[in-house]
Amino acid sequence: MTPEIILLGMTGVIVAVAFASGVPVLAGRSFNADGTLAVRGEAIAAGIFLGAGLIHMLADSAGDFASAGVDYPWPFLLCGTVVLALLLLEHLGTAAKGAEGEGVVLALLATAMLSIHSFLAGAALGTTGMGAAAVVIFIAIVAHKWAASFALAVSLARSPLARSARFVAFLVFVLFLPLGVVSGVIATEWAAEYPLVAPTFKALAAGTFLYLGTLHGLANGTLVARCCDLREFSAVVFGFALMAVVAIWT
Repeated sequence: MTPEIILLGMTGVIVAVAFASGVPVLAGRSFNADGTLAVRGEAIAAGIFLGAGLIHMLADSAGDFASAGVDYPWPFLLCGTVVLALLLLEHLGTAAKGAEGEGVVLALLATAMLSIHSFLAGAALGTTGMGAAAVVIFIAIVAHKWAASFALAVSLARSPLARSARFVAFLVFVLFLPLGVVSGVIATEWAAEYPLVAPTFKALAAGTFLYLGTLHGLANGTLVARCCDLREFSAVVFGFALMAVVAIWT
């Protein structure tokens, strides 16, 4: 089986998980997102994202920029900019929620922020290759994707948007991930001619991974709301350690 087929299969699984998690909510059916397995999986995913962003994405990007003779720390600037931009979007969404309830502004902000997450996560998968790191990142994206899909679907279902507009917004969110995967693959193929394209994608992806592993969800985020729960925190540490071990062979 070729790497392209494997990557296509991974992308298909993530898209299927997104649809399975969000469409039932948009169709009016309930879904339990508070089960122990789901919460623990989200905690492990947070640790994986944190480790993948720091140990793999950002480290690889910095190494590639250095190899290209670039002295300025662009990878760290790009990574930090993404973290701040996503944090701003989430705060804007929280402000809109407090001012207008589950309104159109909140639904569109949630769609925009989670679509950016999806695109950059897909780009990370597309630029990682087919080693152990790609498999672990794939698992983390799947673990996070169902939660993000469910959260967006709830926000859209509660909004005043027309039913057709809700499904269109959700479809945009889902499709941004395969678009990111394709962009990451293209960036990798252009490496010889444009050596800074792929590391730029990696730096941007590192920013979204760091955000997903730390600040995403604000007060309800895993590292904020459940950091004193040793079982939850241990799951985060396990995910982070897993990426550290994978780095031995990648």
